[in-house]
Amino acid sequence: MKFYFRLLWLILTQSRRSRCSMLGPIDTHFRVLPNDLDALLHVNNGVYLTLMDLGRTDLLLRSDAFHAVRKNGWYPVLAAETIRFKRSLKLFQKFTIRTCVLGWDEHSVYLEQQFISKDKLVAKAVVDARFLKKQGGKVTPIELLAFLKIDQISPELPDWVATWVQSNRQMNMELSEANVSN
Repeated sequence: MKFYFRLLWLILTQSRRSRCSMLGPIDTHFRVLPNDLDALLHVNNGVYLTLMDLGRTDLLLRSDAFHAVRKNGWYPVLAAETIRFKRSLKLFQKFTIRTCVLGWDEHSVYLEQQFISKDKLVAKAVVDARFLKKQGGKVTPIELLAFLKIDQISPELPDWVATWVQSNRQMNMELSEANVSN
């Protein structure tokens, strides 16, 4: 994680911010800082992905899942993410990252993260998140949700997300079969 001061701020202030369900939605507020910018003086595309880490961390913190999951020896990882940009964010501009869980299947939890500024959508991303065990192995979404006392079935994924999931599974199969040679 690149933004340690922002992460520390989220951790130190999370008890003073509203609680939420682990499924969200949750809004995390930021301002564009000089180190977020690229040579064209707008937020660098890679910075969006790092800021999304903070939005997901905020969701875990404010849903009170962060410490419980870590205490259980589990940690989150990403299998895939895709982002689509609509507008630019400029220096000192305020923006919000809205994070929510779209649904889950036997492998992953799928989240949507939106960047919003001045009531306009700036960018939208979808994330394939998973949890692993420190001692090795995977945590299924059903196991995770049961541990967090969330007793509901997954909402149906939007068609575009279901297509994205299938595309990523195909890519994963190709990666598994690939031989890299010079």
